[in-house]
Amino acid sequence: MSGAPPLLAVDHLEVVFDTRHGPLRALDHVSLEISAGEILGVVGESGAGKSLTGTAIIGLLDPPGRIAGGEIRLNGQRIDNLPPEAMRKLRGKRIGAIFQDPLTSLHPMLTIGEQLIETIRTHLPLDAAAARARAIDLLTEVGIPAPEVRIDHHPHQFSGGMRQRVVIALALAGEPDLIVADEPTTALDVSIQAQITTLLKRICRERGAAVMLVTHDMGVIAETADRVAVMYAGRIIETGPVEAVTRAPRHPYTRGLMASIPSMRVREASLHQIDGAMPRLTAIPPGCAFNPRCLGASARCRVEKPMLEALPHAVACWHPVAGGPHG
Repeated sequence: MSGAPPLLAVDHLEVVFDTRHGPLRALDHVSLEISAGEILGVVGESGAGKSLTGTAIIGLLDPPGRIAGGEIRLNGQRIDNLPPEAMRKLRGKRIGAIFQDPLTSLHPMLTIGEQLIETIRTHLPLDAAAARARAIDLLTEVGIPAPEVRIDHHPHQFSGGMRQRVVIALALAGEPDLIVADEPTTALDVSIQAQITTLLKRICRERGAAVMLVTHDMGVIAETADRVAVMYAGRIIETGPVEAVTRAPRHPYTRGLMASIPSMRVREASLHQIDGAMPRLTAIPPGCAFNPRCLGASARCRVEKPMLEALPHAVACWHPVAGGPHG
């Protein structure tokens, strides 16, 4: 990362869900930064808190969920305490969102052109003709063939990969500084996944936008991201440059994620798996939340929670691989 201040700064974010039995903490002091032109991959199993982090950042956290602590800043401006209407205006203009299922982002009864033009005119001072021209340019940018014709088609007339391209065009319509992409390739074929990740990298490079890429797929992270944050049970447990984390993971959970990726070079009878499951919010164990699944857990791991180091390749573990202050 350069010496410039981060475009997005999340500092000790806490999210709780209020229940009749009391508040349940879903995010536990999550801190991360993304610079302009950088892709941060956020990875973990289902229930780790990665999508919830993105939801909190874009201001779509619904009751009984609420931000209970910490701050979110975009270009130095605090946004986690904005009124709903101010956040709605910011969310499209300065923050774009891409979700896993494009059909949830697209109105089935409206053409993609109508949806793009409406979004463009909401955030940019353009008349209808200029907005249509801008929409065609966006469809061209994201690789939709014959955009002058396809702009008048409905979502059901597109394949899954093409619909996701349309959603990316919608996310770009307001010329945002930050794009939160939540599992944007999960429902797509592998070849289409590669096309979408290549498109995200090109957009990030050419537009200078910051991208938060949420996924459970460590392979997508390795191919796409500049840095990675690994989440487990609502906390970031390892973060650093993507090459350092993928080639030499320091946390046993990250090592397990990397070991579960099939190798093209080594023939194995079965894939590696991490025994056990992510703990429920009502049953997060004391100490390190990963300790019941960790083969190297000590007595200290079961009672004392490790903190994330302030280092380029940081880990929250009492016994990290390859030394470190806790090793």
